Amino acid sequence: MSEAGDDHHEGRTYDVAVVGAGPAGRAVAARSAAAGLDTALVDPAPDRAWHVTYGAWSDELPSWVGTKVIAAQSDTVAVFTPGRHLIERAYVTLDTRALQQSLDISAVTTFADTATSVSADNVSLQDGRKVTARTVIDARGLRAPHAPAQSAFGIFVDSEIAAPYLGSDNAVLMDWRGGEPGRAPSFLYAIPVADGRVLLEETCLAGAPPVPLAELQDRLRGRLEHMGITGPAVDTAPTERVYFALCGHDSMPPWRSDPLLFGAAGGMIHPATGYSVAASLSAADALVDAMANERDPKAALWTAQARAVHRLRRRGLSSLLGLAPTEVVRFFDGFFEMSLERQRTYLSSRDDLAGVALSMSRMIGLTDRTLALRIMRGAVISRT
Repeated sequence: MSEAGDDHHEGRTYDVAVVGAGPAGRAVAARSAAAGLDTALVDPAPDRAWHVTYGAWSDELPSWVGTKVIAAQSDTVAVFTPGRHLIERAYVTLDTRALQQSLDISAVTTFADTATSVSADNVSLQDGRKVTARTVIDARGLRAPHAPAQSAFGIFVDSEIAAPYLGSDNAVLMDWRGGEPGRAPSFLYAIPVADGRVLLEETCLAGAPPVPLAELQDRLRGRLEHMGITGPAVDTAPTERVYFALCGHDSMPPWRSDPLLFGAAGGMIHPATGYSVAASLSAADALVDAMANERDPKAALWTAQARAVHRLRRRGLSSLLGLAPTEVVRFFDGFFEMSLERQRTYLSSRDDLAGVALSMSRMIGLTDRTLALRIMRGAVISRT
C-alpha cells in the first residue's frame, strides 16, 4: 500500500477511486489493482481492524476467497420454527482479520482522509485535496437512519458452554422458539467462530424500528437462563452489538445513483436477511471486469434481471414487516419447507428473476390461506 502525498497525486487521474475501506470497498480496490487498474482508496483509517462477525453460505463466496479466511464451517445448519429443519448447505464464519489481510491493497494508493463530497469522477478530501478518477465508487456503507433495520446482541462463549444447547447440531441459523405473542419477534443465532468459541446472538431480523439492543440483551439472558446456560463465564463473555439498515430509500435505487454505489449502500445487502459481504465479494469481479474493459460498470452490476430481483426482494421485506409476530414464524416455517434449490435461489441469486419469483410463489403456496393473503397484500402495498 502506498500512501499519497501532495506530489504523488497532483494532476493524476486514476482509473478507479474507491471511497470506504470496509469489506466491499477494500475488495473492489484490491481486485482493481490486481487487474492492473490504477487504483486509489479513500478512508480516514484504511487499515483499522474489522471486528464484526461475518457469516456466509460457502457456495456464495467467489473462488479467490481462500480457505485461510474461513474461521469455522458447518456442513449443515439447523432451523427451529419451532419444529426442526436441517439445511444441508455449508455455512461458514469468516476470519475477519484474515479476510481483511487477504484483500491486498499494497498496489493501491491510499488517502487516509475523510471524503467531504463524492461525485462520479472526483472525491474532495477534508484536507482540501481532490482525487480524480475515471470511475468513482462509493462503498462507505448504507446510511438510512429511518429505514427498516436489523439489530442483534450476542456473546462469545467457549464451545463447551454452548454444547448443551447445540446438541448434535454444529450451528443454528434461526431458533424462533420461546417467542411471546404480541412481542416483536427475535431468534437465537448460534454459530461456531474462531478459537473454539460459539457466538450466541439474539437477533431481530427486520424491524421498523427494530427491537432495541438493550431488550435483545435481556431476551438473550432470559433465553440462556431457561436453557441452563449461566455462570461467570457467561456474565463476563465478550459481546457483539449489531445494528444496520436493511435498505435505502426507493426514491434513489442503486442503479440510478451517481456516483456508483457498491456494497450495502449499493444494493448488495439482501433486504430480507441482512447478508451483504459474500454478495459484495462475488460482485466485485464483474464490476472490475467492466472497468478494465471500458464498459459501463453500473450496467454490469445492474442488469434488467438484477433490478427486477432487487424490487421483488424489497417487496418481500415489506411483506415480512407487515406480519404479526406469530405469522413471522409461520412464514419461515413455510420457507424452510421449500427445496434447498428454491431456498438457495431466493437467498443467494442476484439475477435469476424466474427462479426468485418461483421461490416466492412456492413459499406462499406452502403457507395457510390467511398468511398467504397477508404476504401478497404486503407485496402489493410495497409497489405504491
